[in-house]
Amino acid sequence: MTGQPIAILDGGTYYHHFAFADPMVADRVDTVVTLRGLRPAQLAGFGTVIVACRSNPDLLAEAAEALIGVLRRGDRLVVLGENEPTGWLPGVRETGVPTNYWWWLDPAADLGLTLRTPDHPLFRYVDLQSATWHYHGRFDLPQGAVGLIDCVEGGPILYEDRVSWPGTLLVTSLDPIYHHGSFFMPAASRFLDGLMAWLRASADEPCA
Repeated sequence: MTGQPIAILDGGTYYHHFAFADPMVADRVDTVVTLRGLRPAQLAGFGTVIVACRSNPDLLAEAAEALIGVLRRGDRLVVLGENEPTGWLPGVRETGVPTNYWWWLDPAADLGLTLRTPDHPLFRYVDLQSATWHYHGRFDLPQGAVGLIDCVEGGPILYEDRVSWPGTLLVTSLDPIYHHGSFFMPAASRFLDGLMAWLRASADEPCA
């Protein structure tokens, strides 16, 4: 691969292992790094580090120094859903919301998500339908950050923050790796495919 290398963190779960073996992930990351016992030196040199869905929050808290270090040195940290970032990532405030797992059984139903910034480059790879299965929380948007997808409860379920740190933080309450690796929720698989394609393409863009 060319461009800035991408690492993804392995929390040791079955859904991580399945998803990481799938070409939609495997062909777009350079290294899989074990989360347990993570040290800052293990993430040195990666332009993007991905925290996979539903990792153990206790292990994430233990690895916080290494993960925050990615942002402090000017690189990109991607935090996917159900990782309790409020507990280990300064400045991130997530509020849980009741999760509607069955809205899609009504043909006229609408989960209530909207694109807040439709011209963001991510949406060349992911459409709103592919981001629509369910979500687990909403975020307070830090000043200067860009909300990407909003929910009916108010606030984003996906945002990008380029102002709070020297690097870029992308955080969401969507959990595509969990659903893809658990063999259900086709929209989540489409979202994961598009997200990984965008992360790889943006990592390969020439530096200004």
